[in-house]
Amino acid sequence: MIKVTATIYKRSKNWVALLYIVDGINPPRRKSVTTDVPITKSEKTARKSAERIRRRFEEELNNNLKMTQMTQNSNNSILFCDYMLNWLKMIKPNIRPTTYGGYERIINKRIYPYFKNLNVTLTELKPIHIQAFYTYLFNELKLKGATVKKYHANILSALFYAEKMDLITSNPAKKVDTPKAQPYVPTFYNKDELQLLFSIIKDTNIKIPILIGAFYGFRREEILGLKWDAIDFENNSITINFTVTEASYDGKHQIVAEAKTKTSSSYRTLPLIPEIKKLLIEEKEKQRKNKKIFKDCYLNTDNYVCVNEDGSLIKPDYLTHKFHEIIVNNKLKPIRLHDLRHSLASLLLKNAVHMKDIQVWLGHSSFNTTANLYAHVDKTASENSAKVIGNVLSIATA
Repeated sequence: MIKVTATIYKRSKNWVALLYIVDGINPPRRKSVTTDVPITKSEKTARKSAERIRRRFEEELNNNLKMTQMTQNSNNSILFCDYMLNWLKMIKPNIRPTTYGGYERIINKRIYPYFKNLNVTLTELKPIHIQAFYTYLFNELKLKGATVKKYHANILSALFYAEKMDLITSNPAKKVDTPKAQPYVPTFYNKDELQLLFSIIKDTNIKIPILIGAFYGFRREEILGLKWDAIDFENNSITINFTVTEASYDGKHQIVAEAKTKTSSSYRTLPLIPEIKKLLIEEKEKQRKNKKIFKDCYLNTDNYVCVNEDGSLIKPDYLTHKFHEIIVNNKLKPIRLHDLRHSLASLLLKNAVHMKDIQVWLGHSSFNTTANLYAHVDKTASENSAKVIGNVLSIATA
């Protein structure tokens, strides 16, 4: 068992975690890891960050050790299902908790039981076994192509690592046909439907997140991760740099707050729209009054924008379920919370905003993502082409 301890010190702009690594075999060694905590923050905050780094690093080292031991002692007897569980533990320190939760759910719910029943070892695993598994998911469980594609990506990655570690000579998942996902066509509200929604939610406890979602097209985790220090009322800007998600992993349902976004392009600063600015100023004053009322019982110590009256964070799953409840109870056209994002994109396109500008506003990592999602909505280019063709060509009449 490898043990890692940590101390902290200041360097340049951030606190640094100094890790001491002891494995009982090699001489103790040290490693410095810069935290995401500025030196202006308290030592207590820095220690919390260093502890998270220490735990992640210790877990990664021990998982790699286990994988090495498994490689040395395998004798071709590792069951594929058991290997998947070991691989899951190994990658845990290097991926986001929500990603890990998704992998854990996929492996425990479907992959492990299916291949445990086959009793096939890692070295015995053939493309036909994997292809049969996908057929089972399609035909027996009636899963959609997009879902089965996630299973394929999971298995492909796990076997790529097994190949890299010389547990297998080649990756059988490479020879399997990639499951085809059906093209996704987003659902959206038009201007009138959005205005109706706004009138319905104006007195609810999710008014703020809904309106921010509709005006900015932020993802759920971006809306709930908004903090007051990300809003600059003086310079009229709003910045996405923090997220709040909800995930089930390690047998627990947990809130995951991170000082990071989905992708680097998701980190963005946008102009503060006047109507939203007014709304946020009112909300900030409301929270100030609630803090006086609740006193020491007020819960918003992390300075979040989207909170309940007592300062407790509006949880991601609650927001989704409450939004759905409002849609159903008011007999509105069925849409998901995420479809507010699509609705905004549709409105921008219909008002001649260029697709590239929409990509930046929504924080898509590539132009293709934006174009593929909303090409069917963008009729401007087709209409312009039709006009050009009509002006240039003519059909001769007798």
